Amino acid sequence: MKDFEILVLEGAYPSSVAMSRDILDAAARMAAMRGTPVPTWGLHSIGGGRVSLRDGISVETTRLPPRRPGSRAICVIPGLGADPQEVLTQMRTPDGLAIARRLARHVAIGGQVAASCSAVFVLHAAGLLDGRRVTTTWWLAPTLARLAPTTTVDADRMVCADGPVVTAGAAFAHADLMLHLLRERFGPRLSEQVSKMLLLEPRHSQSTFVVPEVLASGHALVAKLTARLEKSLPDVPPVSALARELCVSERTLARHVRHATGKSTSSLVQSVKMRRARALLENSRMTIDQVAAAVGYQDATALRRLVRKAAGVSPAHFRAAASVGR
Repeated sequence: MKDFEILVLEGAYPSSVAMSRDILDAAARMAAMRGTPVPTWGLHSIGGGRVSLRDGISVETTRLPPRRPGSRAICVIPGLGADPQEVLTQMRTPDGLAIARRLARHVAIGGQVAASCSAVFVLHAAGLLDGRRVTTTWWLAPTLARLAPTTTVDADRMVCADGPVVTAGAAFAHADLMLHLLRERFGPRLSEQVSKMLLLEPRHSQSTFVVPEVLASGHALVAKLTARLEKSLPDVPPVSALARELCVSERTLARHVRHATGKSTSSLVQSVKMRRARALLENSRMTIDQVAAAVGYQDATALRRLVRKAAGVSPAHFRAAASVGR
């Protein structure tokens, strides 16, 4: 049995499938050069044969191997280019139900499963997310939180591991997912070498990519709150005052924010500040102290703490990255 079983579903993102292949192929070549254990992998589907991806692209697969007790294979599902409801509809077809059973059986006998982007909803359909902490594409997080009330959806995380279930954010977070799995199975050195070989920079958080208005889309109250926060920077009113302005209690406001975004009210405030801070760091010549003041912090230390917590880097990282791109 192979170390990695890439389970390709109809309509998968070609980039996610290709990233799985490219990263594992690079890892195999690097391991062979080092004389260390070589990762093995294959592209599979529930029935084998050619599988259609997005945009007219297809890929040849072999039938997913039978589940055996004690299996250490990691079953990886590349991201799907589909709305969550489309994914759940697909999972109610005969093939979808067979996939759900195979995934549940795989975990039950000791295997590991991993998915990125909307493929995380496949794991939900298989009943594998209950009681776990997971992540997914940040703009799909509120939907997943509503569909899976016993699941903790941590949309700020790029990759989230909880027992045998590993999840990742949007389509290109699939690279972060594969590097994480390589690191866990074959050690940090191989993962780091592959990262350097393919010019992949490990990322720990989706927070810096979140657009609060998109999270609030379709929810009038939360959209109004988000616009108010943007307009009020750097002097954001207390949550109690914001609730009074919107003619609701703090508890009601918190419930609406959680329903629409999957976040707490304070986390939404932080997201708005983070977005403004990043824009100023990348597009202005303001000092870090000035950027901190512009988003409502007394000094640069507080801003550094926010950025470090949200993105795992310093504010200077955004400025340096922006200057390289110019």
